[in-house]
Amino acid sequence: MSELLTGDLIKLQTWDTPTICNALDIAAPNRRLCGFTSKPLVSVGTHGSVCGYVKTAKISGKNKPIENAKKVRQDYYEYIANNPKPSVVLIEDIDNPEGFGAFWGEVNSAIHLGLGVKGLVTNGVIRDLDQWANGFSALAGSIGPSHAFTQVLEFSSKVDIYGMEANDSDIVHFDKHGAVIIPHDVVKIIPDIIKKQMDKEAIILEAARSPNFNINKLLSAMKNADEIH
Repeated sequence: MSELLTGDLIKLQTWDTPTICNALDIAAPNRRLCGFTSKPLVSVGTHGSVCGYVKTAKISGKNKPIENAKKVRQDYYEYIANNPKPSVVLIEDIDNPEGFGAFWGEVNSAIHLGLGVKGLVTNGVIRDLDQWANGFSALAGSIGPSHAFTQVLEFSSKVDIYGMEANDSDIVHFDKHGAVIIPHDVVKIIPDIIKKQMDKEAIILEAARSPNFNINKLLSAMKNADEIH
């Protein structure tokens, strides 16, 4: 992973996730119906946007610990500590229904932040909201009190977070609205696409917010916006 690409990821944090999704409609039109979370998530500690390389894992809280649970968790921590960075952890809770036991709380938010992870997106449950690590952004499926038997079952494998499928080392962008996977090959062109889209929107918004706005002004503004290529 190039240093330049890392700078590109930081730049993408300038915009919110809906804006990134709008740009992807043009940059990767085949992904308009996939690649993003399709269910509302609970936002914790999220101020602005987060963009980073994906680290993945699957957890369960309903079954008693697997025989090598401690070793798997240790290996998981070593995995998230490794490059590439900046990273975001995507955790799929495989329980049915998901969110029985919390893997995430005061301890794991502090551990992951300390190991250089910027944030979390999970369909699972989180807790310890008042003790949550300051600066660690998260989107979660729910909030609950107990960790039950929650354990890491596997990591670095494909996950699905409410319709958003992701693999290790993908690129994810998220904020309080939700999350989206950004294909590597379009990262560099997204800023230019966003600029053009914002220029078009600015024409429409200026007209809509002007005195005596009417349908004729709208149609004229839309025509002028379409002339931006």
